[in-house]
Amino acid sequence: MPKPLHIGLIGSKFMGRTHSNAYLNVAKFFDLPRHPVMHTLAARNLEETQAFAQRWGWQHATDNWKEMVQNPDIDLVDIGTPNHVHRDQALAALDAGKHVACEKPLANTLDAAREMVQAAKKAKQSKTFVWFNYRRCPALALAHQLVKEGRLGRIYHVRGFYLQDWAGPDTPMLWRFQGAKAGSGSLGDLCAHSIDAARFVTGDEFSVVHGSVLKTFIKERTVLDGSAGGEISGRGARAKKSKKARSTVDDAVVFTAEMKSGALATFEATRLSTGDKNGNKLEIHGEHGAVKFDFERMTELEWYDNTLPEKLQGWSTINVSNGGAGHPYAEAWWPTAHAIGYEHGFINQAADMVKAIAGKKPLVPLPDFADAYITQRVLEAVTQSAKNRSSVKLSEIK
Repeated sequence: MPKPLHIGLIGSKFMGRTHSNAYLNVAKFFDLPRHPVMHTLAARNLEETQAFAQRWGWQHATDNWKEMVQNPDIDLVDIGTPNHVHRDQALAALDAGKHVACEKPLANTLDAAREMVQAAKKAKQSKTFVWFNYRRCPALALAHQLVKEGRLGRIYHVRGFYLQDWAGPDTPMLWRFQGAKAGSGSLGDLCAHSIDAARFVTGDEFSVVHGSVLKTFIKERTVLDGSAGGEISGRGARAKKSKKARSTVDDAVVFTAEMKSGALATFEATRLSTGDKNGNKLEIHGEHGAVKFDFERMTELEWYDNTLPEKLQGWSTINVSNGGAGHPYAEAWWPTAHAIGYEHGFINQAADMVKAIAGKKPLVPLPDFADAYITQRVLEAVTQSAKNRSSVKLSEIK
């Protein structure tokens, strides 16, 4: 039996479930250098936390996360809480000498994210990770490999879309609609994924945000008892008659940018795209080829080979599920063309985190705090561009 890796998780709502499922199953599908142990779950309501822990296989439950991160038995602290508490929890865990995994975006403000990066640099014994889980979708990981191999040649265009429709007028007030807690709305919640995916697939970085628009369509939302500060996702929630509170985040964002290579990039994210449930899409167009990814068809990658004779050119669909052919992560799962789902990206990332903690190389690059801070700087540039109606160079965002 490999040496155990004792994990402490903070948060028991949407991300608490996804992370718990990942730790519960990762060793069943991957041969790991250390054995993940679901040691302690921490969340605010002790009764609910104990029930969650029993259901998902956590050995201990507590409503005191500060005590949990100080527990000498814990090796990895995983933060699955709202954005505004990431900083305090991460700094406490790093100060206690723990490895730290954190949900995205890194923090609710650039200053808080910067503090987290600085603390991670000082804690040389600790490894950090950020749950940009879409990097671990086999199709998106294959796109990364194709670009790295030079199969697309010079990149001309990057297009990222993240379209959902769950946050209509009847959706009540949640922490996700409060700027002080979330930092931003669709920009940080959704577009952060697209920005990270673009950086990951292309291996390129943002140079300039040329222009952006942040739009709040629903300016007030109904406050339900206990909902304003809750950690629930809000999907499917409907408001009953009660008092109103002001929404202080964007419902939608559109921006254009330029990459360091000169490629042009356009991004759009919204939680009000009627009919789109989880339209997370990325397109990369290059001199020699192009790829398209749509998470709603997550095991597929659209591929165009511009080097073929013209009579053979056309979009083709790669079913990215053949482990024997070298498709990323596919070997751990099912026979070719047996689909995987949303939860598998988290399990794949959990496997790579355990490998990294043991000094092994992950299959594709893992985002740490410093990496996620680059995406946070892009979020800040988009915000400043919208506020000032001007272009913002990333070199100006420190």
